Amino acid sequence: MSSASIEIAHTAARIVVEEGMEYGPAKRRAAKQLGLTGRGDLPDNDQVESAVFEYLQVFCADTQPAELRALRELAALWMERLAEFRPHLTGAVWRGTATRLNDIHLQLYCDDSKSAEIMLLNQGVDYDVGSAPGPRGQPVDRLSLTVPCPALNEPIGLHLTILDADDLRGALKPDAQGRSERGDLPALRRLLDIAS
Repeated sequence: MSSASIEIAHTAARIVVEEGMEYGPAKRRAAKQLGLTGRGDLPDNDQVESAVFEYLQVFCADTQPAELRALRELAALWMERLAEFRPHLTGAVWRGTATRLNDIHLQLYCDDSKSAEIMLLNQGVDYDVGSAPGPRGQPVDRLSLTVPCPALNEPIGLHLTILDADDLRGALKPDAQGRSERGDLPALRRLLDIAS
């Protein structure tokens, strides 16, 4: 990795942690702040994630573990509520880099794409409908709501990406380093037990 890429990764990590920004926009903003415009200098997401873990260890070691636990416990609560849709946790809360500034991202694997919306409506839960990139390059529905997090004493964004039940087959394939991009409720509970 070039020195420019290292510098971008560390600056992006600070932006990710301090502002809760996603990796892509944080990398672009970091490059702009540093006056580095070459696309070849942008680090990949694994490099940024590594820098995020370093930043958390140095600057947030006293607060981040408790904030991550609170977000994971809130995610587990919602995964229980949404169990019929085979929810999987993904993003910073799953990967372990989340702070109170991060939202919770769940992927729901539904036989009927409207069934999760119907359940939320029946429970009187307010949500907004947006879209997110799907596994086949086509946009899929994303339901966004704000939920209370008593452990953090503040509201947290919860995003439910609606995927087809058939997409679950390839969802748990590990990446090049053997890590999964998402986990189901039993996997999340194992992470919570390890951190106890």
